Amino acid sequence: MLATAEFVLLGCSLYIAAGLRYLSDPTRVEAYVGPLLPRALAFAAVLALALGAVGLYQTHSRETLQGQFVRAMLAFVLGGVGLIVLYYIWPAQYVGRGILVLALLVGSGLVALTRIVFARVVNQEALKRRVLVLGAGRKAALLNERLRRRSDRRGFQLLGFVPMGGESVAVPEELLIPADEGLDATVRRLRVDELVIGPEDRRDALPMDALVRCRLAGTGVIDLIGFIEREIGAIKFSLMSPAWVAYADGFDGGGVERPLKRGFDLLVSALALLPALPLMLLTALAIVLESGPRQPVFYTQERVGLGGRVFRVIKFRSMRPDAERDGQARWATKSDDRVTRVGRVIRKLRLDELPQIFNVLSGEMSWVGPRPERPQFVVELARQIPYYELRHCVKPGITGWAQLRYPYGSSVQDAEEKLKFDLYYVKHHGPLFDFSILLQTVEVVLFGKGAR
Repeated sequence: MLATAEFVLLGCSLYIAAGLRYLSDPTRVEAYVGPLLPRALAFAAVLALALGAVGLYQTHSRETLQGQFVRAMLAFVLGGVGLIVLYYIWPAQYVGRGILVLALLVGSGLVALTRIVFARVVNQEALKRRVLVLGAGRKAALLNERLRRRSDRRGFQLLGFVPMGGESVAVPEELLIPADEGLDATVRRLRVDELVIGPEDRRDALPMDALVRCRLAGTGVIDLIGFIEREIGAIKFSLMSPAWVAYADGFDGGGVERPLKRGFDLLVSALALLPALPLMLLTALAIVLESGPRQPVFYTQERVGLGGRVFRVIKFRSMRPDAERDGQARWATKSDDRVTRVGRVIRKLRLDELPQIFNVLSGEMSWVGPRPERPQFVVELARQIPYYELRHCVKPGITGWAQLRYPYGSSVQDAEEKLKFDLYYVKHHGPLFDFSILLQTVEVVLFGKGAR
């Protein structure tokens, strides 16, 4: 909703800027600039992408209003550069310097105003989905515990829990809502938008007739796993079972998914190579100047990829050449003393990852996917973490959903937390999701999140 509103306002800002620029004679706009609609759409698209790239459209963002303004200003700088590049590549869309500057100023003002208004109304309970949970046992209580923060509930209002016979109540008493009048009548009385099915045991008799009537009346019905998964962008192990994995939507990379993903990877690689090559040359030069011409610039290392197959990943060397002289694989740690001075910089800026573009071109990796791990770690993690090997259903990626949502991991516990996001990606991956992740990766690079 916010992204759509800002896209429309950004398009309107170009019209406003053109009107201000030719205020004395509006008829000159068409003659000197040309049709405004395609130019307004291009202007809005570039700036909306820039706003997304700095993290302003993340569902669970906890950024303050002041922080959002800072990010928005950075987005307009990036968007302005992007528009200059666009006009160079596509001169027919050029609008003139005066209109461009005015449009950026008007657009930034409209976005700031929209953010202030949105901040005031987004937390109004009347605008949220009204959610009722069927079940009040230990399993249902996970929803209240896992989604306890205000930012976790930005999209919904939890009305309460309807206890079912035969289950031990595990939610606070004030959240219990008896349905003595019948479930469908309770749903109508509370104006429920979505009913979450979370009994302790699905073998308990569900009121199927009432659920059907609720569904036919327009109330959404969703199971507890799907609800939590959707709201947090991760999959809870405690709610999974082999049967659920077998029957759940997703987890299938066949059909047209793989050719589409491969085409997406090749397209992004072609677009990325041109700006990446100068950065790669400068990075290589910095490594040589620090370590000397006799030391390697790149390093390759075995990693586990699609289907558990081992390949060699290519990266810029960011550690000392003797970082693992005893042959023992180790996790990277915070302030790792094996990292060189240049290595700290290129890790922070993710420049050490650039040579992996060639892994993508060769088909061993994808731009987006789970982080590829070393075979020694995979054996250990698969033994300790359930469902770990499901992450090998897709190609590993340079960036990924887990890398965005969880800091750099250096332990089994971290790997388990990241797997919840990896499995969400495996279940939901597709071109649009991949594009969204790439866009958010720009924010990670700009603000240095998760780098080590």
